[in-house]
Amino acid sequence: MPHLIETLGAYQARDPAARSKLEVFLLYPGVHATINHRIAHWFYRHNCRFMARLVSQWSRFWTGVEIHPGATIGRRFVIDHGMGIVIGETAEVGDDVLVYQGVTLGGTGKDQGKRHPTIGNNVLIGSGAKILGPFKVGDGSRIAANAVVLSEVPENATAVGVPARVVRIAGEKPNFAGNVDQVNMTDPVQKEMEAMASRITWLENYLDRQHLEKLKEEEQRKENHHEAV
Repeated sequence: MPHLIETLGAYQARDPAARSKLEVFLLYPGVHATINHRIAHWFYRHNCRFMARLVSQWSRFWTGVEIHPGATIGRRFVIDHGMGIVIGETAEVGDDVLVYQGVTLGGTGKDQGKRHPTIGNNVLIGSGAKILGPFKVGDGSRIAANAVVLSEVPENATAVGVPARVVRIAGEKPNFAGNVDQVNMTDPVQKEMEAMASRITWLENYLDRQHLEKLKEEEQRKENHHEAV
């Protein structure tokens, strides 16, 4: 019960539309998916695999969130909207993690053993992001919407793009999940493109100036020639 109360509080803290704990408990599919997963995970740990999958599939049918019974989910786990979320069997999710709709924590093949990602504490995963493979996403990190992450993400960093690139945030440990900010993220590819565009503009202006100077020199040469004649 204490874990449930703190989870409902986490939803209220991160969703301005959540007006009361009762409303969150009764109407939010993310809460239902998490509660059902706790039950399925209990069956899984006690080697009742059929019952575990039965509860998991029932929850998937009603909530649109598919969490494998073997996945480990931390405290105050918040699923915003939730439709289309998939979390694999060996995935591990830390505390205070915020996940938006369409997220996949998946594997990359048919390997046995650990094959899904480990998500640290206080991580935000934006809408449609895909994190694929048995690596860690560090504490305090955030994954931008629609990013495809295929390698480890360090702590307090941002992963953006397809495939995702990491931007380290030096000397700063912001509370990304608490701030619910999945928009204001630096895209390194965009920065490179802006730098290239700026360089091209400078080169075009330089060539234009050189061309004008040559035209002026040519006109001056013609005038001097006419005067000499």
